[in-house]
Amino acid sequence: MNFKYTNIKRAIDLLCSFIAILLSGSIILISAFLVWLEDPSDSPFLKQQRIGLHENPFFLFKIRTMTSERLRDGRKLTDSERLLRTGRLFRKLSIDELPQLLNLIRGEMSFIGPRPMPVVYLPYFTPKERIRHQVRPGMSGLAQVNGRNFLSWEQKFAFDVKYVENISFSLDVVIFVKTLLRLAFPFDVGIRGENLSNTSLHEERKPWTPQN
Repeated sequence: MNFKYTNIKRAIDLLCSFIAILLSGSIILISAFLVWLEDPSDSPFLKQQRIGLHENPFFLFKIRTMTSERLRDGRKLTDSERLLRTGRLFRKLSIDELPQLLNLIRGEMSFIGPRPMPVVYLPYFTPKERIRHQVRPGMSGLAQVNGRNFLSWEQKFAFDVKYVENISFSLDVVIFVKTLLRLAFPFDVGIRGENLSNTSLHEERKPWTPQN
């Protein structure tokens, strides 16, 4: 891993995140207001605990894209049924991820890096896959520009490890440009529960035995 670049990378992230917040602040506020109008039963913002650098947990910020309602007529709602109308659009354009700019400023995330996974999934990573936690998690990464929601867990984590092992400024630039292109022409944004790649990691890897 390129340790010299990782130090420069943090300075770049900090500068760019301040600029990005200034440019996108109004979008975040308007989007949050639209979520509140559609579903005023809960806060338009979410705070979720994720795995961070060196496997230290942190709280990731997002705009809420689902209703808080989980049951209807005694039946558990699917993710597709819980998805708000605004949420579908926000996910397609990745607007729901914009509050993570605050995570960048706080030093918990980077613009480019492996996407942070929920803390409850930590025991299910293999020793090889845990290499992904040697860098700050990112808003976009190598897996996100190579299939995103339609990759298997193994494929995603393989891309994450490949990124850590080959981290460089040029690779980050390539991923950043590809991310912008995918935001402009979204075509592989799925909804959790509607494709195999979003099967819960602990369900996919049962039975599980601890990894040394």
